[in-house]
Amino acid sequence: MMNKRFIILLFGVLGVLNMCTSSHVPKVGTSDVNQINILIDRGEYTAASKAIQEQLQRKDLSPSERDDYLFEIERMDRIRKDFTARYDDVYAFIQKYYRVVTESDMEEWENSKALEVMLIDGEKLYFEHAARNLFRIDSTMEQIWNDQHPEEADKVGSGARMDMDIHNAQIIQSAVTTQKIYVEPKRLRIRQSIEVKPNEVPAGKLVRCWIPYPRQIEGRQEDITLIRSTPMQHVIAPEKALQRTIYMESPALADQPLTFTVEYEMTTHGVFHNIDAEAVTALDPTKNLGQYLGENPPHIVFTPELIDLSQRIVGEEKNPYRIAQKLFAWVDNNTPWASAREYSTIKCIPEYAFENGHGDCGIQTLLFMTLCRINGIPTRWQSGWELQPPHDSMHDWGNIYFEPYGWVPMDVTYGLRKSDDQQLHWFYLGGMDSYRIIFNDDYGQTFIPEKSHFRSETVDSQRGEVEWSGGNLYFDQWRWKFAWEILD
Repeated sequence: MMNKRFIILLFGVLGVLNMCTSSHVPKVGTSDVNQINILIDRGEYTAASKAIQEQLQRKDLSPSERDDYLFEIERMDRIRKDFTARYDDVYAFIQKYYRVVTESDMEEWENSKALEVMLIDGEKLYFEHAARNLFRIDSTMEQIWNDQHPEEADKVGSGARMDMDIHNAQIIQSAVTTQKIYVEPKRLRIRQSIEVKPNEVPAGKLVRCWIPYPRQIEGRQEDITLIRSTPMQHVIAPEKALQRTIYMESPALADQPLTFTVEYEMTTHGVFHNIDAEAVTALDPTKNLGQYLGENPPHIVFTPELIDLSQRIVGEEKNPYRIAQKLFAWVDNNTPWASAREYSTIKCIPEYAFENGHGDCGIQTLLFMTLCRINGIPTRWQSGWELQPPHDSMHDWGNIYFEPYGWVPMDVTYGLRKSDDQQLHWFYLGGMDSYRIIFNDDYGQTFIPEKSHFRSETVDSQRGEVEWSGGNLYFDQWRWKFAWEILD
């Protein structure tokens, strides 16, 4: 039987649904802290932290203002964990594949943002994946890498293999033949776990854990069956939770890791909407899609730079589908995929994408979503896990709304396919492969039951979250595993 604590949590779940669903992503920005923001922007983290600590002594701070200050300290700490490479490390990696590296080369790559670098407390530090990313972002260096790694030449975007197009072509054929939208089902068994490292939490103290859990989405993913969880007692968030999780808790053990595990089965489907651009019309105002059209700070903001970019891409085009095609192609061709910093370290993700000219799947998706909304095209977030048998990875994509087709999937990271067949070429603007596990239908949502401390991932939810009464446990304090098999 469930104990009293879990009964209380279970009954409290429905009440949480009516609370504000926007995850708290603190941002210091009031007039009396402009100097702190200046210090942070300059990379003077020690001075900024000292100034914040002084502000925290004020008696008139509201709880939200206090959280804003505390998260800025947390954000700086997380940035330090992402920017750990020194000049010599980056130079040595590049020289393995490009032997004639000069100081002017390094300076040019830094200025072009192909090498991601920050000055923190007077020390030049590079993003931990900056050296490898150079060979993804700079077109000349990308070609050098591809010439030396021909075994990777069949990969595009986040690593999607070209043989996925064989599967996608089958989806198109099945959808056209059967006149159905959802086809090519796959039955999957998933096992995901979190292992808290020994002695990260004092023995006997309660550890709280959230692991992502899929929602029932008609047509896309169905027949979700929980097999087991460890511990056995758990709370599964209701279907309405847009970042759904399974919650478990257990006391920490002395000198031993603490493991939380969930195992379940589900059926996923591929999707194909055979969109006729000429049939796409202006939005029906009675559809009440306003929440998918407007800004949603901090990560969907219509900045002057993005509005100007949108105008330059779209030109005089009026057809919503053709506008989306132009934006989709621009992001695909001009924002190369690269390993990304933790999202919680980025204050506005599409602005970051615009300024740096690269990003991973979530960064590309939020940029595309923002550009579409600027043009009056509804978009919404979706994310979870992608399978590329036998490979897999965390992944972000989305949905886009076209009248009269309704919501259709999109994945700007997989982008334009290398095919003369136009249905296959534009497959990921209206279609989706069968190998997606959807955890999230929005970003930055409040968990059920709610977390007490800052999240490690403030935008997405794919690895999970852990905390105890003493605070959040960040990613370097635990390990995650994700395993799967196709049952049919």
